[in-house]
Amino acid sequence: MTTGPTVGGNGDDDAFRFEPYRHPAAGWGAAKSVSRFLARERTFLDGPRAVMRMNHEGDGFDCPGCAWPDDLKGLHLDICENGIKHVTWEMTHKRVDRDFFAAHTVAELSRWSDAALEDRGRLTEPMRYDPGTDRYVPITWAAAFDLVGRTLRELDEPDQAAFYTSGRLGNEATFLYQLLAREFGTNNLPDCSNMCHEASGRALQASLGTAKGTVDLKDWEVTDALFVIGVNAASNAPRMLTSLVEAYKRGAQIVHINPLVEAAARRAIIPHEFTAMATFRSTPTSTLNLQPRIGGDMALLRGMAKVVLDDARTDRDALDAEFIARHTTGFEAYRALCEATPWAEIERQSGVARADIAKAAQVYRQADRSIISWCLGVTQHDHGVDTAREIVNLLLLRGNIGREGAGPSPVRGHSNVQGNRTCGIDHRPASEFLDRLADVCEIDPPRKHGLDTVGTVEAMHRGDVQVFVGMGGNFALAAPDTPYTFAALRKCRLTVHVSTKLNRSHLVHGRDALILPCLGRTEKDRQRSGVQATSVEDSMSMVHLSVGMKRPASAHLLSEPAVIAGIARATLPDSATPWEWYVDDYDRIRDTMSHVLDGFEDFNRRVRLPLGFRIRQPARELVFDTPSGRAEFSTAALPDVVPAAGQLVLGTMRSHDQWNTTIYSDNDRYRGVRNLRTLIFMNAADMAERGIDSFTAVEITSIARDGSTRSLPGYTAIPYDIPRGSAAGYMPEMNVLCAIGDYSTQSNQPLMKNVRITVRPTP
Repeated sequence: MTTGPTVGGNGDDDAFRFEPYRHPAAGWGAAKSVSRFLARERTFLDGPRAVMRMNHEGDGFDCPGCAWPDDLKGLHLDICENGIKHVTWEMTHKRVDRDFFAAHTVAELSRWSDAALEDRGRLTEPMRYDPGTDRYVPITWAAAFDLVGRTLRELDEPDQAAFYTSGRLGNEATFLYQLLAREFGTNNLPDCSNMCHEASGRALQASLGTAKGTVDLKDWEVTDALFVIGVNAASNAPRMLTSLVEAYKRGAQIVHINPLVEAAARRAIIPHEFTAMATFRSTPTSTLNLQPRIGGDMALLRGMAKVVLDDARTDRDALDAEFIARHTTGFEAYRALCEATPWAEIERQSGVARADIAKAAQVYRQADRSIISWCLGVTQHDHGVDTAREIVNLLLLRGNIGREGAGPSPVRGHSNVQGNRTCGIDHRPASEFLDRLADVCEIDPPRKHGLDTVGTVEAMHRGDVQVFVGMGGNFALAAPDTPYTFAALRKCRLTVHVSTKLNRSHLVHGRDALILPCLGRTEKDRQRSGVQATSVEDSMSMVHLSVGMKRPASAHLLSEPAVIAGIARATLPDSATPWEWYVDDYDRIRDTMSHVLDGFEDFNRRVRLPLGFRIRQPARELVFDTPSGRAEFSTAALPDVVPAAGQLVLGTMRSHDQWNTTIYSDNDRYRGVRNLRTLIFMNAADMAERGIDSFTAVEITSIARDGSTRSLPGYTAIPYDIPRGSAAGYMPEMNVLCAIGDYSTQSNQPLMKNVRITVRPTP
């Protein structure tokens, strides 16, 4: 267990406390939490100023948190608790400078908690690891770029390098990053999508010919029924609460499907609704809650489809027969599959009674227009692609594609993760994209598929990948099988991390290592032609500009495009690509992107339109880029998700006071937890069956596919409203339990929400 300085200032003592949260989501609880956080970070002036500029049209900056769309009406204060925390965390006055590194060895820092590492503040200058002193020491930017370039050039082949990115990277930097990798000669472009929504993209591409959802925020405003599956909106996409409240007020039906009934599935007070805040008046955010076992969503969806198809025997309006006939293929096979699936198996696999599934089906059946939204609760399973395709199957039955207020709506949990993929971060690039890249940029990009996240970890462990470059994120903690991933990174010849704050990945390094500090999204990016704007893409394919407002944390910081260009020039000294010219004016990058990327035509003009522009979605226009030219029903068998006798299925998740691997505190307000992260939520009957008393210590052991085991001792068992056979706890601490070989055969995603475990009282 890591130690080090504590991260506090919330007014609570250090004792663990658990009390179910019975208040509305957001509202005064969020306001109080934000106030405490601003006080803790001493950002009384900068914090409120940032709030007034975040997500605002024109000269505002995009929230670096989630990818929920900005309000289409240009709403002021389109913000949330976690967004404010994320921005304040970046704008802190604390600094990690050369004196800090001189005072602390890597061995010492490795014993600090992850929260304590990031809490020390912003990185200020490039640093290189010195094995003689076990410290990071200053290095000039020129020397750092030379080290990276020289090491990359000395590799036997380009595929011995991997270029990782998280969703924090803007579109312009993303395009330059993939251009660097491909001009160097590799498609090893792992990204955070490989661990999160890879299944969604593959499913939607196979079913509809697009890797994205088809709906926008306007559709959310007019739909008759919303189905929210595997989403903890109050913590992971808090601005969704506004859409849920507005939907309820206008009479839409809202069905939440999740093993845990989260705060967002009960009621909320939206902070910018001043009357509601003043009168403490909350609004329900659901009309029905269903709790399937972990992994049981697909069976539940199959049951809903079965009800709709049964209704169609006597009611011709139950199905959209014209839509099915004109725009789909595979319907009869899917109907036969549903009819052949017995209700007993649907109930067993879903963990939900037939009568309750029928309630959800009738909501869907009676709605003229329905949206189905989902997140990682659906995707991080072996059958994640099949489940996302089952969502599309259900939508197709009633023609809920290609019309207002209807369609699939995956919730991307990182601010520009969708834009990363759109702008070229893809280890399996389409040949059409590579053809255009070759023609426009005059390079010869590699055609062989590269490595994804799991493949990169395995290749580093074998010694096949010797250089790891990470643009943002905290790869060491985000990846599965933590000891295996740590060992893989340590086998590298060189690890390079472009970051804003100190994190675990800087301490789990290769034989040589660099920390390269960059500008944050809140900071002014000034280049030769003036202050620059970067673009981002939200979950619903809207692209808009983001302009930083704050003076950089250090005069030595470079923008992400400048860092990439510096590495590129040092690596490819004879490159004809005008790297420096691009960095001088990001409009030049966008001009090139407009000729390479579908949907980015006339990029510079359109991105400056009010609220930006939406990338065309052919499936929304009933144009399906599939082999058949139609939307395709899938016919996958139901997976067996029922755990073996004595086992549970563990799903890892974030706490509320956390953003991805960034941990603000040990609290999880919406689940009633204070001052503890080493816990496991269990069904009370499962605890009793194992002789586990409430709030006592347990040992958790995972059983991998290959039979190997991994254990976490000293965790606290908490009784919680979760289905029998299911359990939940926090990532990244529990990532150690997910074996590197336990990934989906459909998407290669690690099975972070389908870990088979045993739990016993601590001996």
